[in-house]
Amino acid sequence: MTALAATELEFILFQESYESAWERGYRALTPANQYNNDYSILGTARVEAVIRDIRNAMEAAGIRVENSKGECNLGQHEINFAYGPALETADHHVIYKEAAKEIAAAHGRSLTFMAKYNEREGNSCHTHLSLRDAGGNAVFLGADGQPSQLFQQFLAGLLRHAAALTLFYAPNINSYKRYAAGSFAPTGLAWGLDNRTCALRVLGHGKSLRVENRLPGGDVNPYLALAAMLAAGLDGIEQDLAPVPAFAGNAYAAALPRVPATLAEAARLFAESAFTQAAFGAEVVAHYANMARVELDAFGAAVTDWEKFRSFERM
Repeated sequence: MTALAATELEFILFQESYESAWERGYRALTPANQYNNDYSILGTARVEAVIRDIRNAMEAAGIRVENSKGECNLGQHEINFAYGPALETADHHVIYKEAAKEIAAAHGRSLTFMAKYNEREGNSCHTHLSLRDAGGNAVFLGADGQPSQLFQQFLAGLLRHAAALTLFYAPNINSYKRYAAGSFAPTGLAWGLDNRTCALRVLGHGKSLRVENRLPGGDVNPYLALAAMLAAGLDGIEQDLAPVPAFAGNAYAAALPRVPATLAEAARLFAESAFTQAAFGAEVVAHYANMARVELDAFGAAVTDWEKFRSFERM
């Protein structure tokens, strides 16, 4: 079988250069738009000089652009690319992120893909995945036009191992601040038909039927995220897991298994999982568990602005 994938990276564009942002300590930056410009024609036109140059550069690099659009946070935008083989998609993802930053810098601007820049909507990286057989047929599609038995087993595997694999979807301390109720980032581990409140959203019609993983943020490593999704889904097929019913309704308000709340929790679940050990090997698991520990130790040693504002005078 062949895995086909696409990633939807969001970023926030600022008026300041990277150098100016650094000198300001990344405080009081001016977003490129002053209001929610989700699907706004006028809002996106105001930053078209930068966005157009990114789109054109990607086309010139052989990466086919499908569209660009505004998003909810101030100055937030998204450029989407055609799906393709999973490894090629991951390569294009990395090239695009680097190019977007360099092009923004050439315009005297800066942009960030960090998962949660402020208390508003974070930067997501919804990750789409489907499988085709040797004949190019969509194996996720049943004869009745609904998700096939194989697709439902794939989804069952994704859900069973979602908590243990969250470290590969959310690799940084900041990643976990995206997971807030009503924020377009999931908090409950469930799948639903075109349900954006679930961690896994099934969408598309006919051969385009696919799963969208809404756990990854803009800081995700696409190679690790796609490897995790494939390992978990294929395990669901190999173990002949029973299908999990689709969730209907507001997953934020439901009593569902929860997304790990912190990097420390995610790293512990990843390290303790027999599945991750079997799927990736003990050395890989130890390496990424150590990565999380290094990140946590560095953060634990830092004195944050929040602490100063809370404690400088009042304590």
